[in-house]
Formats: sequence, structure tokens, C-alpha cells
Amino acid sequence: MRNGHHPPTWLLHGGRPTSRWLIRRRYDVREHGTGHVPPQGPVIVAANHTGVIDGPLLAIFGPRPVHALTKEEMFRSRLGPLLRVTGQIELDRFATDLRAVRTCLHVLEHGGAVGIFPEGNRGAGNLTRFRNGAAYLALVTGAPVVPLMMFGTRPKGGGKDAMPVPGGVIDLVYGAPFRVERTPWPRTSELVAATSDALHARMLEELAAGLALTGQTMPGPIPGDEEKDRP
Repeated sequence: MRNGHHPPTWLLHGGRPTSRWLIRRRYDVREHGTGHVPPQGPVIVAANHTGVIDGPLLAIFGPRPVHALTKEEMFRSRLGPLLRVTGQIELDRFATDLRAVRTCLHVLEHGGAVGIFPEGNRGAGNLTRFRNGAAYLALVTGAPVVPLMMFGTRPKGGGKDAMPVPGGVIDLVYGAPFRVERTPWPRTSELVAATSDALHARMLEELAAGLALTGQTMPGPIPGDEEKDRP
């Protein structure tokens, strides 16, 4: 599983200042706790997921550029070429995507940052669903997991593709790193599940703390969207 490749970085690095400026012309983006993100070395940024804008925010804001796991359907859309040149990582959400895992491990083992949405897809953003991917990557590489709570990225009751209200406040709240020891193979499914449970508990704490800090409220479930279980 070490024959991954490193996604492109030049536009991911160079385009962030301009992208941040453009987004801030439309929204009031406020960042909190950015000091929790290690300035160098491997890191996994694990975020809740409520809105269609979450992926770009994850990659563009924060103290470091992030290669975010992005559903493969987005790579088939008009945004596909942009996602590729900005170094985002294509993910098949409905199967164990070994190619995506290899790419994430390659990025982390070369000191980069990987972004992941443990909920699997956007929804209420309250972390009711929680997948094991972030915990697995942490166990394999020893990279710390920095929780990121996003608030205001979808209006209350808004649909799946609803954008924030122009001029609205978007809060990005980074929590203290969650750390585990790098664990050599074999890593049992029980260990991965237990680690994921511990990370889940930490992120629920960060979610509550972020809500208290910002005064934001969650947007609620996406109308008409049945939350199907995914691997």
C-alpha cells in the first residue's frame, strides 16, 4: 500500500490567497484555533459536513493547504479539472477505495495534510454518522487528527446544494489535535473501531464547544435526503 502518488500542489499552494480573498468578498469567514494545526509534518484534518462549500473551505482556508478527499462524482462534473489541478483526492464512497487510501498515505508520509469528512457525505453535520477512515490513517501514519467544526456553510433547512446567504458568517473552528501511536501491521478491526470511537467522542466535544464559542446553530437535516448507510 505504499505505491501511491502525490497529487499536484502548485495551484493548491499558489491559489489559496486569491481564493480566500474571493470567498471573503461574499462571506464573513472567521477562523478560530488555527494554532492547533501543526505548522509542519503530517496532519489529518477531520471536519463535519453540512454544505456543498465545505470541501473548498477545507482546502483553501486554514494555515496549511489540504488535500481533501472528494467524492468521485465531483470529478465527473465541470469542477473535475479544477479538483485535479488543486490536488484534491478522488474517493469512491461506496467501496473500500484502495487508490484513495494509498494517495492519502503518500501525502501523509511526505509531511502533507489530508482532509476528510468522517460523516461520509453532507447532511445535518452533527456527527451522528461516523466512518473509520480518519482513525485508520492516523494509526498507519501516526499523524495527529485535528478536528474542524464548520458552521454557517448551509442555511437552516437548506437543500443539498444550498449556499450560505451572501454576507453570512461562516465559522471554522479547529480543535486540539487527537493523537494516537503509529501502529504497525496488522491493525485489527477492533483497534481501528475503538480508535474511531475515541475520535468520534472528541469531535462531538469539539462540536459542542464550537457551537458555544460561535453562537451558531446547526442547519438540520437536508430536506428529502435519506441518510443511507455507507461503508
